[in-house]
Amino acid sequence: MTEQKELVLSQFQYHLPDERIARFPLPQRDASKLLVYRGGQINHEPFSGLPDQLPAGSFLVFNNTKVIPARLHFTKTTGAVIEIFLLSPFLKTGASGELQPISLAMEATGEAIWQGMIGNRKRWRASETLETTLSTPHGNVLLTASWYDYDQSVVRLQWQPAELTFAQIIQYAGEIPLPPYLKRDATEADRETYQTVYSKQEGAVAAPTAGLHFTEAIFNELTKRGIEHDYLTLHVGAGTFQPIKEENIRQHHMHTEQVVYTKANLYSLLSHLKSIIAVGTTSMRALESLYWMGAKLLQNDPEPFQLDQHYAYQLPHAQQPSVEESVRAILTYMIDTKQESIVAHTGIYITPGYRFRLCQGIITNFHQPGSTLILLIAALVGEEWKHIYKEALENDYRFLSYGDSSLLLP
Repeated sequence: MTEQKELVLSQFQYHLPDERIARFPLPQRDASKLLVYRGGQINHEPFSGLPDQLPAGSFLVFNNTKVIPARLHFTKTTGAVIEIFLLSPFLKTGASGELQPISLAMEATGEAIWQGMIGNRKRWRASETLETTLSTPHGNVLLTASWYDYDQSVVRLQWQPAELTFAQIIQYAGEIPLPPYLKRDATEADRETYQTVYSKQEGAVAAPTAGLHFTEAIFNELTKRGIEHDYLTLHVGAGTFQPIKEENIRQHHMHTEQVVYTKANLYSLLSHLKSIIAVGTTSMRALESLYWMGAKLLQNDPEPFQLDQHYAYQLPHAQQPSVEESVRAILTYMIDTKQESIVAHTGIYITPGYRFRLCQGIITNFHQPGSTLILLIAALVGEEWKHIYKEALENDYRFLSYGDSSLLLP
């Protein structure tokens, strides 16, 4: 088993002045700053120079999830406003028990059932149906909301005309859910700026913000330098903003998120096992989870694609396969079961002491004090995270989702 040192929350705090939080994005995505940490040395570069800073032969892995307008508002005749913050679809399993991807739920017509957080909940009675009329290019659309499971905060949404998809409905009805620490309402511009240029698979309620800096010009430069890349999908949940409240960080309950791996992902990863750099913490979590899911497969675990926060620290060393063995096990499974993609759920909790399997480095923004994301960074670079963050603060870097970037190569 992996030995876990005693870790307390106070070790991962730092002072973040409010004025250092980037409330709005820069006008040009790749005009942000880039702090480069390589083997103990720090350099300051423009993000547009990223391709020059990457090691030759680097293989970048991006998360192509797309943020949905997850905040819906209904105004009652009394004037009370009820907010439904969509978190995840109430997914039914397939005929063979496999999980369905969130992207399928976005294609639903006529009705959708979602779990959410309900604002002003006490004003919405269990027997009451809410409704609103939306003005759309398809004419007026009637959208109603009723309780599907009151205790579990599961809501049934229905609309007419029924042939419209749920993805279309929320584009007309919803608002982009900005992180709470931005302390402002979403604007129309956020629909574009709080979305990566390569976002594709709808289902996230938070952006994979490390990718917000990338532009077509950056991708063109990467191609010129022979730096390849690939996309997987992890649907970022609201739990990414959940603060750690326990002083003993081991007692924190880690959120789980849906991730989709394709057969093509596995082939490309196997070709670049020594040169993988994750673009963002969500990509890193998805990549590291893949190793442990392969290990579970090789252990004949009945639920290999359900990873909790403890497994990575509980499997004895003697039973831990090589990275190649683990990834090949999943690829073999997909070939044998004739699947082009696998839907999985991960609750991996990467904390100091964790040994990285697939990732050699990360491109990431600067994160909140005392967050699970700081723990992940500390797991990668050790105590140097404090030096990195001190340098960023002293050099006027902008922090959090709309802030500046870093390239961390331990």
